[in-house]
Formats: sequence, C-alpha cells, structure tokens
Amino acid sequence: MKQAILATIVVFSMIAAAFAGAEPAPQPKWMASPVKELVDKARATTRHATIIDLKAALDGDKDVVVLDVREPNEYEVAHIPGAVNVPRGLLEFSIWTVVPNQEQTLYVYCKTGARAALATKQLNELGYKNAIAVDTGGVAWVKAGYPVQTSITDEEVVILPAQR
Repeated sequence: MKQAILATIVVFSMIAAAFAGAEPAPQPKWMASPVKELVDKARATTRHATIIDLKAALDGDKDVVVLDVREPNEYEVAHIPGAVNVPRGLLEFSIWTVVPNQEQTLYVYCKTGARAALATKQLNELGYKNAIAVDTGGVAWVKAGYPVQTSITDEEVVILPAQR
C-alpha cells in the first residue's frame, strides 16, 4: 500500500513538473537569437487560439484534432486528453498518416506556444489550412485547472497550481 501511494505521488510530481515548474523558468536562450524572429513571423502569419478556445471546442464536441508537437517524453508525462503526439521534428513526415484530411481542424500546442506557432506555419505550407496554434500551450492549460492525461498510468488527472 505504501508503495502504491509513493508511486502515485511520484507520477503526479512528474506530471506537474512537465508543464508547470515550481519556479518561473529563466528566459530561454532562443529568445535572444534569430529563432525569436522565426517564431514571431510564424505567429504573425498563422491563426491562433487560446486554451479557453480549445477547451470550448473540445467541450462542444466539435470535430477537431489536438496535435501535441512536443517531444515524446514530454507527451508521455502529461498531455491534453485525446491529443495526438507528432513531434515537430517529424511533422512533415508523419502528419499524412496521423491526419490525412487536410481540411481537418487542428489545434496545435506545445509547452509554451513557440513550437506550436512554427508547426502551424509548416502545416499551412503543407496545405492544412485549418491548423490553429494554441498561443499559451500546456503550461496555461494546467494553470487553468483543465485535466491532463498521462501515458504513465493512462489516467486523466487535474493538477492544481501551487499556492504562493
């Protein structure tokens, strides 16, 4: 029994760390590099949605696909329930199998929104005109108290933000 409780605590700790670190992360180095310009251009040329828009689409039973473009290890720890994982680095090669219908509405998310913007721009260039980048990503999803799913236990959980 003690082992089961300990395992549960470890799993929930991993899920919380995957999306919403305990302390604010320092600004990533790419933010001070030419990559920031690429991300800004991608954001300027693609459709965007908030997590509230995504949640409304999911709750409204709309025919949407939620595409998680993070790395598989990030997805495994915690992801939006029902999301399909296609890492950004494999997007061009894998999307045709995962979502063959180029008219399909796709909500693309990552941890913070930068990879989602780049992936959405690429999807548009590949002919997916209904691809929508989720601006704030998984971090905001968790902070809003929306459920996440973990592949570790294959359960849906809600992570409550730490009280400060």
